[in-house]
Amino acid sequence: MAGGIVLLMCADGIRSAYTSARLKTQGKAAWTFGRLEARIKLPRGQSIWPAFWMLGTDIASVDWPACGEIDIMENIGREPLTVHGTIHGPGYSGHNGIGGAITNHLPVADEFHLFAVEWEPARIQWFFDSNLYFTVTPTNLPSKKRWVFDQAQFCILNLAVGGDWPGNPDETTSFPQRMEVDYIRVYFRTNTPDTKAGLR
Repeated sequence: MAGGIVLLMCADGIRSAYTSARLKTQGKAAWTFGRLEARIKLPRGQSIWPAFWMLGTDIASVDWPACGEIDIMENIGREPLTVHGTIHGPGYSGHNGIGGAITNHLPVADEFHLFAVEWEPARIQWFFDSNLYFTVTPTNLPSKKRWVFDQAQFCILNLAVGGDWPGNPDETTSFPQRMEVDYIRVYFRTNTPDTKAGLR
């Protein structure tokens, strides 16, 4: 597990520190195509930012976003009903990432939910429970931008606090927070895990 301290500037000018953590399969397991899913009970509250995502195994040599990033699930506390799925690549990263969202009828943090992508050579589809809510293909990219989702990626689960998107904690935010993971599963149609990426 990798963790870090997030420093946030409060209204009174005093810096407050929060810890955040991540679990990743980098150097241990990576996949090219298939269905990746996790059953997770999310935390809740202003500034809380849980995520289930992937990065290209070549990140050390080509850096981000050229390595490609697939965000299977992101949720921010101020949007308790909404789940986001996004891709980031060269020329379409950060605020310019290509994504979609689904809105649930109850707060997502109320119970466990299944978050998944089905990743094929020229298509990625996002699912919330059994609902397909977003699909992206190379035709969705900005003009002349590269599709970089044809190589191995490793998996990351993290719970962050703060940042430009979710904003800072406020008086309604409670700590500690928990992101409960029932399981993570990977399915393949015809290919096998990429042993070159470190899977034994």
